[in-house]
Amino acid sequence: MVIKLKNKEKVLIGLSGGVDSSVAAYILKESGYEVIGVTMNLFQNYSTQNSNAMIRDAKNVAEKLGIEFIEFDLNESFKSKVIDYFKKEYLKGRTPNPCVVCNKFIKFGDLLEKADRMNIKYISTGHYAKIQMNERGFYNLKKPKDKTKDQTYFLYGLKQNQLSRVIMPLGNYDKKEVREIAKQADLFVANKKDSQEICFIEDNDYVKFIIENSSTKIIQGDFVDLQGNVLGIHKGIIYYTIGQRKGLGITFGKPKYVIEIDYINNRIVLGDNEDLFQHYLIAENINLITDNKIIDNRNVEIKIRNSSKLSKAKLTLIENNKAKIIFEVPQRAITPGQSAVFYDDDMLLGGGVITKVNTH
Repeated sequence: MVIKLKNKEKVLIGLSGGVDSSVAAYILKESGYEVIGVTMNLFQNYSTQNSNAMIRDAKNVAEKLGIEFIEFDLNESFKSKVIDYFKKEYLKGRTPNPCVVCNKFIKFGDLLEKADRMNIKYISTGHYAKIQMNERGFYNLKKPKDKTKDQTYFLYGLKQNQLSRVIMPLGNYDKKEVREIAKQADLFVANKKDSQEICFIEDNDYVKFIIENSSTKIIQGDFVDLQGNVLGIHKGIIYYTIGQRKGLGITFGKPKYVIEIDYINNRIVLGDNEDLFQHYLIAENINLITDNKIIDNRNVEIKIRNSSKLSKAKLTLIENNKAKIIFEVPQRAITPGQSAVFYDDDMLLGGGVITKVNTH
């Protein structure tokens, strides 16, 4: 059953050629909106196969639904805002999350600008999340019905002015229902697999991608232990991430893990599994969806990566748009470059980029 929405206005929806955005477009049309499907050509120069398939499938869905279809060329914007960031972070020994940046600047930034130029108030996507306005006029971003598909972690960078203009039709459906709606609507994408990897890297080999698309020379350096003793030679810091055990190219009498990536000195610090557990982190570039008076100096639940479980912690806002987070229970492999995202039950409060972890 399609849940009817209220407004009957024009809406731009980002079509990726997948089942989620296709069903979101269908729901909007069934609810009376004048729907315009938009595919954002983002990474043609890096992943031609993926890009062409996305555009082809999105166009076919739009034709099936009988809605207008537009293609926006955002390759240059995507390069400067997402890909350049992605490369820079890895070259500094951090593990970035390009989806967070893409959502903030492209899907809910550039797309809204396009909507403005077309005099269209609303945009929509196939994200699994809910947007609700509270009694004080603030827009809350909440977890969807299907908690296994929850995408709020990737949306913490959105602002109130963006949330006020976004419709997310899938928040009240689970994935099984979405696929069933696609079948009932006779959409050919009904059984299409979900995309899992980084969209602009066809073979998921991010090291190869960075080397091929960067002039920075990758330099070998030292593996060291927690006391600074040299253990061997590493291939270059872009080959490693916090918590990594396999692919070190060096063996010991027991498993060793990447504990820290020392970009300044080009060193990889190795240790035991128990050395990966930390109580404390600093996150920068904090974005608060809710009022900071509500969030400051309080206990919240935090994810340190999308796949991690929520963990209780004390959060304190500090100078220069940073937050200090102290966990009740130590967290394993807190990784600079990833995001720490704050929740109160089902409500997303905000988040920021992890930049500092207490190390040994």
